[in-house]
Amino acid sequence: MASVAFVGLGVMGYPMAGHLARAGHEVTVYNRTGEKAAQWVAEHGGKACATPAEAAMEQDFVMICVGNDQDLLEVVSGSEGILAGARSGTVIVDHTTASAGVARQLAQLAAERGVGFLDAPVSGGQAGAEHGQLTVMVGGEEAVFDLARPVISCYAKMVRLMGAVGSGQLTKMVNQICIAGLVQGLSEALHFAQRAGLDGEAAMSVISKGAAQSWQLENRHKTMLAGEYDFGFAVDWMRKDLAIVLDESRRNGAQLPVTALVDQFYAEVQQMGGGRWDTSSLIARLESGK
Repeated sequence: MASVAFVGLGVMGYPMAGHLARAGHEVTVYNRTGEKAAQWVAEHGGKACATPAEAAMEQDFVMICVGNDQDLLEVVSGSEGILAGARSGTVIVDHTTASAGVARQLAQLAAERGVGFLDAPVSGGQAGAEHGQLTVMVGGEEAVFDLARPVISCYAKMVRLMGAVGSGQLTKMVNQICIAGLVQGLSEALHFAQRAGLDGEAAMSVISKGAAQSWQLENRHKTMLAGEYDFGFAVDWMRKDLAIVLDESRRNGAQLPVTALVDQFYAEVQQMGGGRWDTSSLIARLESGK
């Protein structure tokens, strides 16, 4: 068993930290809103700290799951950040979806203090976090990954080292490119089926047994048909992720015309008041006549 700090107790981090506690690890938590950390401790035990630096003291591992690059820089390299408290030999595992550039920057700062760093964004959404079924794509040194893998596995069904630092974030970008295209395609298919007078659910039950099958189809078509978008990964967060993808594509020269178009479709959903709707709400803009 390891001593582990978890920084960031949002919809993903809260249950992920809970899996660590249930596995028998000694868990310390930090959250920007202290009441959330106190609630977690009341449910799972362990202790809460007032700063990331305090939470990181004497820990074997520090796991992070915060909002964006700026949040990540603050909790790792700020004056009261993780690196201000972590001892040499600690391993930082960052589950934030962020840019590959910030991962490399923080890995360098960590190395200067003798601290390991892995960028390890996740896929699987809130349900995956709650059920310990996340997919974790990791960038970093193999020796550091080997140390962290048993801990990460407490909340993951798939963990794989993808290459050097930054490779985890790049793989997550690939994931978001796929999801953007899949959800738009599914939205158009359902919209077409209904306009054509078909039973949308019956159509999905048939094509899901063939080449059109996907996680999005299996898990989202019923709620999309019902116009229910009050769960899952929010449009605002998807646009944040797609901005990272498109920025990286400008650097590496990748052509992403469909991804750029779907990003604009999500902007229209935001204008409809759907910033906190699930990403499957792309169908709403079609139904609205846009």
